[in-house]
Amino acid sequence: MKYIPHPYQKYCIERVIHDPAVALLLDMGLGKTVICLTAVNDLIYNRFAVGRVLIIAPKRVAEGTWSREAEKWDHLKNLRVITVLGTEKQRIRSLNMPGDIWIINRENVPWITDYYAQEWPFDMVIIDEATSFKSSQSKRWKALRRVRPKISRIVELTGTPAPNGLIDLWAQIFLLDGGQRLGKTIGGFRERYFEADKRNATQIFSYKPKEEAENAIKQLIGDICVSMKAEDYLQLPDVVIDDITVILDAKSQKRYTELEREMLLQVDDTIIDAAGAAALSNKLLQLCNGAVYDSERNTVDIHSCKIEAFLELVEQLNGQPALVFYNFQHDLARLEEVLAKTGLRVRKLSGPQDEAAWNDRQIDILLAHPASCAYGLNLQDGGNHVVWFGLNWSLELYQQANKRLHRQGQTQKVIIHRLIVRGGRDEDVISALQDKGDTQEALIESLKARIAAVKGENQKLQEGR
Repeated sequence: MKYIPHPYQKYCIERVIHDPAVALLLDMGLGKTVICLTAVNDLIYNRFAVGRVLIIAPKRVAEGTWSREAEKWDHLKNLRVITVLGTEKQRIRSLNMPGDIWIINRENVPWITDYYAQEWPFDMVIIDEATSFKSSQSKRWKALRRVRPKISRIVELTGTPAPNGLIDLWAQIFLLDGGQRLGKTIGGFRERYFEADKRNATQIFSYKPKEEAENAIKQLIGDICVSMKAEDYLQLPDVVIDDITVILDAKSQKRYTELEREMLLQVDDTIIDAAGAAALSNKLLQLCNGAVYDSERNTVDIHSCKIEAFLELVEQLNGQPALVFYNFQHDLARLEEVLAKTGLRVRKLSGPQDEAAWNDRQIDILLAHPASCAYGLNLQDGGNHVVWFGLNWSLELYQQANKRLHRQGQTQKVIIHRLIVRGGRDEDVISALQDKGDTQEALIESLKARIAAVKGENQKLQEGR
C-alpha cells in the first residue's frame, strides 16, 4: 500500500529525523507507528545515521503492531523487524538475528540492559507508550537511564503524558534530555513547581502544582515535545480505525488450529447452509476471544491473549472512556471479571439510566452488545473511543453500533479499536465488513476458502509423511 502522509505526519517525521531526542504526544489513531517507521527507514537507508533500533512497547503491541505496520506499506519493505519475546533462549536468538529494528516488551527492559552490560548496541530507542516510564523508581526506568548515554537518538510516544498530573512528566523528560529542562532530580522538580496537597502530620501523600507551574513547565519542554490532538486535524477522516493485532500463544494457537481443522474437514464445502456456517463461525470466533461453549453451554476457558491486549489498550487510554462491544456472554463475564480489578467505573449497558450516566461522564468502560444498542441511543457525549473486543458478521449492526458515538453532537474524532487475532476467524470478519457484502454470503464464502486452505494443509501433511 502506498503511504501518503498528512501534513502533520510529515512534520512529525521531520522532527524524528532531525531531533536526537523528541516526544511525540499524539492522540491514538494519528499514525504514530508509521510516522516512526518512515523516519527510521530514512535514517537507516538514506542518511546512514542509524544502525540498530530498539522499540520498547507493551507486550501485545510488541507482538504484532509494529511488524504488521512495516509489512503494510510499500516504502517500508526493506525494513527487517524482529520481535524479542518469549523465553530467554528465544530472546537471545532474536537479538542475534540480522535486522534493523528489534522490538521488546517493557517488562524485559532490565533484562536486555543487563544482557548487553557495557556493550549496548542500539543507537536509537523508541518508547511506545512513554507513560510506562513515568516512575523514576521503577526497574525499567532505572535500567534505561543506565544505558541512556549510549543512545544517540530517542523518541517517546504517548497520547497522555501526564495521566496522574504534571508530576508524571519529570521521569519521561529526563530520559530525553538528562535533566536539562526539568532538573536533575525528581525532588528538585517537586520543590520548584509543586506544593503539598494531601498529607498528615508526618507524611505527604500527594502534590499539587503551584500557580503558573503548568505554563512554566510547558514552556520548558515545548521545544522537545510535539503535542497533537485528533480533533485539531480536520483533514483526518471522521472515524479513525485502529486495528490491534492479537497473537495467540503457542498452546492456544495449536488448539485453534486443531479446532479449525477438525470442524472444517467435517463439512463438504458444496453443502454448507447458512445455519451450519454460522455455527462453525461462532465456535471459531469464540476461541479467538478466549473461551468456547461446550455442548451444555458451559464456558471452557482457552486463553487470555485477547483479554491481555484489551487491558493494555485500556491502560493506553489513560482514563479516557471507552464503549466496548462484546459478542458472546462469556466475553462479558470475563471482561467484567478482569475490569473489576482495575478500579475503573465499569457498567453494562442495560437501560436509559446507563445511557445518561455515560453521557454525564460517570462511566469509564461501558460494556454493550451491538444488537442491544445499535439503534436509538445517543452516546456521543460520553466519549470518542469504541473498542470491538468480539466481532460479528452483521455489517448493519457494526455500522449502527459505531454510530452511537459518531453522530451529530460529537466534538472529537471517533477512534474505533478492533482487536483481531492474527490468522484467525477475526480476520475473515474484518475482510467481509470491508467488502460490505451480504452477511450470509460473505460468511459462507469465507468458510469455503478456509475449508480449501485447511484441506490443502492437511494434504501436505499427509504427503510429507
